[in-house]
Amino acid sequence: MAGGPAASPDNDNHKKEDMSSMEPDESDTAQPAALRGRDRQRVKGGATLSDELKDTLEDLIVSGVLKPGTRLDEAELSERFKVSRTPVREALKALAATGLVDLRSRQGGVCVARISLPMLIEMFQMMAVMEGLCAKFAARRATEAQKARMSALHDELTSILASGDHSRFYDVNQDFHDALYEASNTHYLAEQTRALRKRVRVYRRYVTFQPGRMTATIGEHGAILDAIRRNDPKAAFNAAIDHVSLLEDDIVDLIAALSEQDAGAS
Repeated sequence: MAGGPAASPDNDNHKKEDMSSMEPDESDTAQPAALRGRDRQRVKGGATLSDELKDTLEDLIVSGVLKPGTRLDEAELSERFKVSRTPVREALKALAATGLVDLRSRQGGVCVARISLPMLIEMFQMMAVMEGLCAKFAARRATEAQKARMSALHDELTSILASGDHSRFYDVNQDFHDALYEASNTHYLAEQTRALRKRVRVYRRYVTFQPGRMTATIGEHGAILDAIRRNDPKAAFNAAIDHVSLLEDDIVDLIAALSEQDAGAS
């Protein structure tokens, strides 16, 4: 299955429509203090202005505010964030290095990267193995404090599910997985797992919000925790893989969600 709808003609009107999805929203797209009218290369803490802009755009992309395929016009971004084009250009290059931005899209110009469905499925399969390894190491190495942290987040998720606050569930679910990576007491593995999870985060949201998925998550997290508490690396590995893997039903649901998104955008 091909990933993403065909590109439309690259004209001024279309460009304006693409960037309209980037209009500021007070709740989602507030500019950090470092970007408010300050066009200098160094900001507080030694970070560069381009670093600050990169972090802001990254947050907008992984949270789904800027959707896959959205055009990222250098001049529009410069005007929006009140900076020169140099930090904008550097920020976009840095995001391209992480795979979040496509510098030479089929539409022409720079846009939020799309992922083809075959590659997306492959990335989720790799995600499952990497989280499985994190769980395996956590079963061997997790401290009592790290186990307690995971348990507290699991209990919080259970309470949130009962309250019906789905958006909060998604956020705390992210915290649970971060706690799992931390409990693995690894460096490179945890870092790479976080990077891949960030790369597929906007797509993962679609799976999380499919009917019954959150209820299933509670049981799957419980299996991971139980194996870690028993110091059973093999069981922890298998439980984590079962939790993350896109099995047949999950794949069908993901395809349906992505197709609905593309239909709505056309």
